[in-house]
Amino acid sequence: MLGSAQAQTVSFTEAWSRVIQQDDGLAAEQAGVDRAEQLREAAKAMYLPKVDVGASYTHLDQPMELDMLDLNPIANHPEFGKVLGPVMQALNLSPSDFVTPLTKQNVVTSSVKMLWPLFTGGRIDAAQDIRQAQVSEAQQLLVLKQQSTFESLSQTYFGVVLAAQVVQTKQEIEQGLAHHLDHAQKLEAQGQIAKVERLSAQSAYDRARIDTQKARRSLEIAQLALGHMLKLKQAEPNTRLFINDDMPQLDPFVQETLAVHPGLKLLAAKKEQAQGMIKLEKGKYAPELFLFGNYNLYEDDSIVSKTTPDWLVGVGVSMPLVSRDGRSETVQAAKSAELQVNLLQAKTRQDLELLVEKTWREAAQGLEEYQSLSSTQALAQENVRLRDKAFGQGLSTSLDVVDAQNQLAGVKTQRAAAAYQYVVSLARLLALSGQMNSFNQYQHGRAIEVNS
Repeated sequence: MLGSAQAQTVSFTEAWSRVIQQDDGLAAEQAGVDRAEQLREAAKAMYLPKVDVGASYTHLDQPMELDMLDLNPIANHPEFGKVLGPVMQALNLSPSDFVTPLTKQNVVTSSVKMLWPLFTGGRIDAAQDIRQAQVSEAQQLLVLKQQSTFESLSQTYFGVVLAAQVVQTKQEIEQGLAHHLDHAQKLEAQGQIAKVERLSAQSAYDRARIDTQKARRSLEIAQLALGHMLKLKQAEPNTRLFINDDMPQLDPFVQETLAVHPGLKLLAAKKEQAQGMIKLEKGKYAPELFLFGNYNLYEDDSIVSKTTPDWLVGVGVSMPLVSRDGRSETVQAAKSAELQVNLLQAKTRQDLELLVEKTWREAAQGLEEYQSLSSTQALAQENVRLRDKAFGQGLSTSLDVVDAQNQLAGVKTQRAAAAYQYVVSLARLLALSGQMNSFNQYQHGRAIEVNS
């Protein structure tokens, strides 16, 4: 393979392990799972009481005062002043002596407040269920990303293997046509063939050299993509394309896919969230029972402060009568979301069944094509040998030899492409059914060679 001296050899199993550890897309989905789990843990605090510590500073336009004379119902009687005046004068009293300050003009307080919901109509439990379903959703998104990444890796990795085999095929054809050109030059020098035959051989050889260079460029591009995916400067696969004698049964793949596919589990998590939203919105119709309390940490030296209790506790109830949040419509919206998920689940099951069968048939087609072309390749190889021999005897033209070489190259490339289709389709089947770890077992099949 091109640049193999600097390339790091890696098997497909090693490549997948490297992608699992280093792929940024997978790391992003894992961060999403961590986030959902943290939000789920945070939601557990909804069962706990809310405790606040607060302080306030208030400046009044004037202190609050209580005039004892204002408490006497006859204080405003016209004759009251005539009676009270001499008494106050005899006792040396003034009107201010009847005024009692209740607060200072600057009031400073500090307290601890507590509010503990005891019953909320099931809204807290529903919120917990929603958070748990969101964790499940994030986990299934991660699995979906793993499956798509596995498929992408199989296409990229074995794409490099296929490109390398195409290069090898082109090189062999180039070498064969170089031999044919050398043979034609010698025959022309001996006068056994016309110049046009030698020119035909020269033209075919030049085209073969160009095709080989194009194949090398394609291989370099494929290697670049694989190296980028594995975060290596250059990677050289050492797992070859392979085939197995028989295709595995279709039904187990279908059943396993419908049982474990993360797309269906993701929709199930969406359904749980919709059901939780229904419970949450219905809970808004129920009364809310709560425990409350207050403890004064600091209070100034005033009559009001002294008469205010240092702490208090109580039980309260709140019953919503008229709401502006459209509770009934929100409940119906949540029910519509649940119905939508039910319909999506049915559609997704149908799509997955179709996708699995389609992928299985593509793998079977690749396997059948590879096996069926075995005789065609043998025929093409024999045709090259006979045409080359006949050319030396003057019984065949240069064009016949070139056609035979091109036919052999086409058959080899077609067989390699069929094996690639089989391997990639098999990888997708295993990804869809959650059996990616079983891919290594299928690799024990027969590795293909371009000359086999």
